[in-house]
Amino acid sequence: MERKKANGKVQVVASFYMMYDLAKKIGGDQVEVKNLVPAGTEPHEWEPGARDVASLEDADVFVYNGAEMEHWTDTILNTLDNKELVVAEASKGVKLTGSDPHVWLAPLNAKKEMENIKDALIKADPNNQSYYEANYTEYAAKFDQLDQEYRDTISGLTNKNIVVAHEAFGYLCDAYGLKQVGIEGLSPDSEPDPAKMAEVIDFVRENHVKVIFFEELVSPKVAETIAYETGASAEMLNPLEGLGDEELAAGEDYFSVMESNLES
Repeated sequence: MERKKANGKVQVVASFYMMYDLAKKIGGDQVEVKNLVPAGTEPHEWEPGARDVASLEDADVFVYNGAEMEHWTDTILNTLDNKELVVAEASKGVKLTGSDPHVWLAPLNAKKEMENIKDALIKADPNNQSYYEANYTEYAAKFDQLDQEYRDTISGLTNKNIVVAHEAFGYLCDAYGLKQVGIEGLSPDSEPDPAKMAEVIDFVRENHVKVIFFEELVSPKVAETIAYETGASAEMLNPLEGLGDEELAAGEDYFSVMESNLES
């Protein structure tokens, strides 16, 4: 398949930050990756506009998570004239649980997602297969190492309950034997009712939970209220749906954020 851009790079469009990060890592200097969701924007409710559709018409590869993360993909993909587009559903082959799309928060799932993205890049650009394979091998080892770090650290914890702003951490918890209690459900923007707040506060007290986690793109107000009521502290646990401009400028990525999450 011939490359569309004069600079000779494979044109990749990613549905949100996590897909962008994985595609960049695999593609290296052979690809140009565009992240559809602007920095600092919560991707769950985001909708593509005309300019985003145009960038898909010009793309060689489109990478999205699937698992009900992006509700708009089928509609958009069915309307495209770009029949050459290689589409990678990154979560393909990952064992899904319920309607939680945040599969990448377990490092071994993120490794599987990266493998699917690598296969799509090879399909679009077979001449550079060995380059993409080498990048994958390098990062696969980092995912394995991160997984081991999580195992070693979490196995030593006596309290395996975590209280989180929204239930985005199911895969992380399943992988390492933690139990999440969500202040809200799967939607990050819903405000909990007083009964739910009271239930969470009771849980925190009864289980001696020390930290209430809020997240990057959502107001910490509710988590801080519960922390204040129970004497716990409020910390950030980042579900890696999007990073702000400052973090991107500072070179933050999946691995650095997951290290911070583990520390928290």
